[in-house]
Amino acid sequence: MSGHPLAPAWLHEPTDPAALDPLVFTSQYSRDGSGRVCVDGIPVTELAARFGSPSYVLSERTFRSRARAFREAFERALHPLGVDVAVYYASKALLTTAVVGWASEEGLNVDTASGGELAVALAAGVDPARIALHGNNKSADELGLALREGVGRIVVDSLAEIELLARLAREHGTRAPVMIRVTPGIHASTHEFIATAHEDQKFGLSLNPAREGEDAPALAAVAACLDASDALDLRGLHCHIGSQIFAAEGFGQAAERVLALRETVASRWGAVLPEIDLGGGHGVAYTAADEPRDVDAIAADLAALLAAALESSELPAPHLSFEPGRFIAGPSGCTVYTVGTVKTVTVGPGVERRYVSVDGGMSDNPRPVLYDADYTAVLGNRVSEVAPVLTRVVGKHCESGDVVVKDVYLPGDVAAGDLLVVPVTGAYCWALSSNYNWLPRPGIVAVGPDGWSREIVRRESVTDLLARDTGIADPVHATTASTRPSAEEPPNR
Repeated sequence: MSGHPLAPAWLHEPTDPAALDPLVFTSQYSRDGSGRVCVDGIPVTELAARFGSPSYVLSERTFRSRARAFREAFERALHPLGVDVAVYYASKALLTTAVVGWASEEGLNVDTASGGELAVALAAGVDPARIALHGNNKSADELGLALREGVGRIVVDSLAEIELLARLAREHGTRAPVMIRVTPGIHASTHEFIATAHEDQKFGLSLNPAREGEDAPALAAVAACLDASDALDLRGLHCHIGSQIFAAEGFGQAAERVLALRETVASRWGAVLPEIDLGGGHGVAYTAADEPRDVDAIAADLAALLAAALESSELPAPHLSFEPGRFIAGPSGCTVYTVGTVKTVTVGPGVERRYVSVDGGMSDNPRPVLYDADYTAVLGNRVSEVAPVLTRVVGKHCESGDVVVKDVYLPGDVAAGDLLVVPVTGAYCWALSSNYNWLPRPGIVAVGPDGWSREIVRRESVTDLLARDTGIADPVHATTASTRPSAEEPPNR
């Protein structure tokens, strides 16, 4: 049981001050003889001294190994069924030219969700045929870029987009490769904002008719694509049920419904769609409360389901693709912070909570604010024998909700200048980062398997913050001294 009345039931006081929970501190982490946390052998103290604090630190070895493990697990499980497999790295989790290069070199294709993400993947030298473009509101410019570059698939999200894409493809004198995103009506066990396959949300086309006697929107989309076959090459169906999902049932139900839709399309139009994409969303462990599934178990469960479905079908097995993002990038990264102020507040009679402030916060990791996300942390620059204290790690922003780690036990002597390491920040932290309160965004420091480290995205400076501020555009009409507020009449704030 927890030793503090404010601690969640799963959180236990540490018994070994040097221990790093292997569930969240995966194989790139260790402590050296001085007690310093190391990432692939490099102490975080050295990284902070060289690159600054806060910094995102990313293990290239871990990223590559997780990408390779995902691809190989699904190939092993599905190839015996005669199913070819492709894995698309969901680059919205973390996208830099270096990162997308690692994914490509490990045999993964790249999934992008905007023209900007597409541009980064192209700048990294990824073969356009191995890139997918997603998005529920793709502009004509974004679709035009995809057509000009020859991306391998465009995942359409609405009937209006199908019409727009067909027109653009004809104007470009090409035939666009298309997947239709469908919503299979699965209520994934995850946060409301990252569940994407139920009916009441913005993505995809429903498998259920809006009115009795009408085709479902997904079937109407199939018909529209087939009617525009001179401009659209309908390759298959796509679905994604959400993110940070641990239970297997949702993925299995989604696969069943999408395969059933494929059967309907074949029986009605005689078109055998060759590809099915089952998305991503496999969860990772952020704290000891999480119970992630092993990738081999995920692949084996899906293979068992597909074996039964394919055996009862007269259609040839589809080419299957998957889109892991967080699964690869999340555990590959951590954030290193420097402690500033430490204070203890009284919450109730005899009940206290300690607040430890760090030099970042919601601008470098907004997930706790957006999704109620939980993280953990450890003292990174030393090991302390002082008894642990229930702690809330908070940022430096002018927001009471600026929480980095809601509940964690840290040594009672944590003080200004100490380093904290927050693991599993490789996914959606840098991607969602901002300049709130005009904080420059941290750099991304990559640690290589041979003991090197370098910034793959440089730290922002104050110069960067001011670079897009154009100031007064027309000096002739600028406010003069005579019209500025006087010292006695301060401007409104």
